Amino acid sequence: AQLLLLLAKFCNCPSPHSLKELVAMSQRPAANRMTLQTFKARLVGAQKGFKLLKKKRDALKAKFQSLLKEIVDTKLKVGAGLNDAAFSLAKAHWAMAGDDFSASVVERARRPSIVCKLTAENVAGVSIPTFKVCHDATKDTAIQTLGVAHGGAVINACRETYTKSVLLLVKLASLQTAFKTLDEEIKMTSRRVNALEYVLIPRIEDICAYINQEMDEQSREEFFRVKKVVEKKKQKLEREKIEMEKDAAKAGKIIAQAIDAPSMLDKQKDSDIIF
Repeated sequence: AQLLLLLAKFCNCPSPHSLKELVAMSQRPAANRMTLQTFKARLVGAQKGFKLLKKKRDALKAKFQSLLKEIVDTKLKVGAGLNDAAFSLAKAHWAMAGDDFSASVVERARRPSIVCKLTAENVAGVSIPTFKVCHDATKDTAIQTLGVAHGGAVINACRETYTKSVLLLVKLASLQTAFKTLDEEIKMTSRRVNALEYVLIPRIEDICAYINQEMDEQSREEFFRVKKVVEKKKQKLEREKIEMEKDAAKAGKIIAQAIDAPSMLDKQKDSDIIF
């Protein structure tokens, strides 16, 4: 290909399109039936892969749209939940007569009662990470006795409000992670679909058409060659026949014509063997 480009450059080839045609022609495969069958099999595989990837892209886009709607709803819920949590915290401080009880909460929180676990969800062959929340209420017994003297109910209500807000935040994080993963997968699948539809399949179809054209041209050339050979043989036989007749006329002999000779395969009635 580089040699052809250099030759075209030194020959002052003006059009870059013709350079591409020269390179494409140099990369053409051999025009025979074996190569044609190979590229036909590749074409069938590429078309099947294109259909499967298109279905996968459509499924991912449907999941993407549903996630987008769910993310919007969850964000609105998170905003309202955090607003309620801040208001409940202010009420808890007012119920505790302005005392800061955050140090007591941190001191009693020995083990986490809410744990996130990472799982995977399969959507059209794509593993989407999902966060699941595990809440163990038995680990909250130390905090439940907080504010026994006064404000205990308000503090428990504040804790429950914050627990709901944390659950919504974890759900939002899971949705946004899945959203980003799906976005990257949709982009990659779309690139593959476009490459198959606009690059690979047309290239294979062009190669198949080229091979069919070359094979038709070869068959026409072969037919023309055979026809010419037959004509040459007929002309040679005619010349030989004329020369033999001339030689026989000079020698005064009669030469039997090979065409008029009787054939052994003619239909004749043989004599009976059994009398």
